[in-house]
Amino acid sequence: MTTLNRSTRRRLKQLNQIPSVWEGDRRPLSPDGESDTEGKGDCILWVDGSQGVVRAIDMVASESGPEAVVRTLLRAMEYPQGPVKPARPQKIVVRDREIQFFLRGVLQELDIAIEHVPTLPLIDELFREFQENANSQPPQLPPQYADRLMQAAYEIWNAAPWEYLEEHQILSIELNRWDIGTLYVSVMGMSGMEYGILLYRSLDSLKRFRATVLQEEESLEKLEEAFLGQDCLFVTFESAADLQEDEDIDLSDLAFSEIEPNFGNIHPLEGIRASLFEEEALIVLIALEAFNRFLRAQRRQLAGDTFPSLSNRYRISVPQEDSQTGTQQASVKVATLPDISKELLKMIEWEDDEDDEALFLKAMPVLRDDLVPQNSFLSIGMVSWEMVEYLRMSLGQNPSMEKVEALGDGLPVILIQTSRPKAKTLIEKIQAAGGVKGIIFNPGEDPFEDNTYDLGIIQTNNEEMHVFGEFIQNDPIHAEARKKWDRRCKKTKGHCGLLISKGLTGASRGNPQLQDMMALFEARSLSHKELGLGTLQRMLQVDWE
Repeated sequence: MTTLNRSTRRRLKQLNQIPSVWEGDRRPLSPDGESDTEGKGDCILWVDGSQGVVRAIDMVASESGPEAVVRTLLRAMEYPQGPVKPARPQKIVVRDREIQFFLRGVLQELDIAIEHVPTLPLIDELFREFQENANSQPPQLPPQYADRLMQAAYEIWNAAPWEYLEEHQILSIELNRWDIGTLYVSVMGMSGMEYGILLYRSLDSLKRFRATVLQEEESLEKLEEAFLGQDCLFVTFESAADLQEDEDIDLSDLAFSEIEPNFGNIHPLEGIRASLFEEEALIVLIALEAFNRFLRAQRRQLAGDTFPSLSNRYRISVPQEDSQTGTQQASVKVATLPDISKELLKMIEWEDDEDDEALFLKAMPVLRDDLVPQNSFLSIGMVSWEMVEYLRMSLGQNPSMEKVEALGDGLPVILIQTSRPKAKTLIEKIQAAGGVKGIIFNPGEDPFEDNTYDLGIIQTNNEEMHVFGEFIQNDPIHAEARKKWDRRCKKTKGHCGLLISKGLTGASRGNPQLQDMMALFEARSLSHKELGLGTLQRMLQVDWE
């Protein structure tokens, strides 16, 4: 049996032991609470029965061992959720004998009584609520429309309109029923990334989304906001099998039986919903069937070199229970919108022109490799704010930087350690360039050896860029150092520094002491995207060996 190591036991025994009884259990999270036939996994709960609060909850794979229960319990002790403090209970009660025996073996020496009980009132109530919520969730499609909607969606997939219609080539579907005047259709899939049909309730929503995507393509937050700000119904296509996130598969390469349509609604006030209510389902059904008929009739013209002005009117049968005024057919007009499509295309071309100009101006930055002495010791780290204050007073602050507010645990720094004469020359060169403006880690690649790396760059205030180091991206030591650098720079709101020291060959190599530090240049941590730098090729790297 796996046991806790001694240091962990000592740490847990230091927690305050409170006079409370915790309930713990692991159950499949499925509607009937009995079996996990759909592979949804198990839910692990630890509840403080005395305070009536959930201290920790986890979803784990059904095949995971009892160690998962312990991991959740340790988190409940040390990092509880909700308004409770870290603590150790006096007693734990479980309903599973196997879990009881396992916990007794693992938690020995922690002075926690572990008992078996037939029922767990608090956890039973919580799981009842979970199951009620699961059962109360509406189906993705109303049952009376499901078969016909799926058939219409699969007809769309077979027609593959994305093979000849681009996203900016908009069509209209005029319904004039169910409080919908006209739907505006955008087809996704020509890029081979995501396949589907978007049915916008207004032209304004479509235009606003397209404009925002073009303007904010660098900001994930703005893109997410724009996505949720759409007002549309949709049907998208996914693989019926669960694919790993890193699996790069084009759905068009899959067999028909491996494709699964998904329906939903997006609205600025509702967000995204992966289901359709009855009226929405009826609207999508009539629209898709009319769209399918239009594609069959006009495919040859739509697949031509131009986006022509076309329109057709169709009579689509309405399900009996939704027929209005006795009629059981809806008159639906489908048309192309060449003028709207030209307007959207101009937006794309204008954005591309701007991007091309920006890329032309910034495409090949001059990276110099004559600043940092060869064979210098390079390190990514941090110095405490007390040391920063001392260095400011003893060495003088970079005159181009205002005093930085002491945020986080300290100032993130790049250390360059070399010999005293070379450090002095390096400092003079930086001072002659006006000081350090920014420090950048730019992605790079070696097309011949298929390696990716981080290229460390110093930007001086005269806008020159100097390479200070090259770091293999998948090196675990560098990866951890980069994570710490990014996290620390976030805490300091982008403030960082370049620390230069002597002592390369002495006892302080790699760990300079105060007397070894010769200069601290305070700067900003800059993104390579801010400077318009793309992925740099091997030709720009420096050999530090």
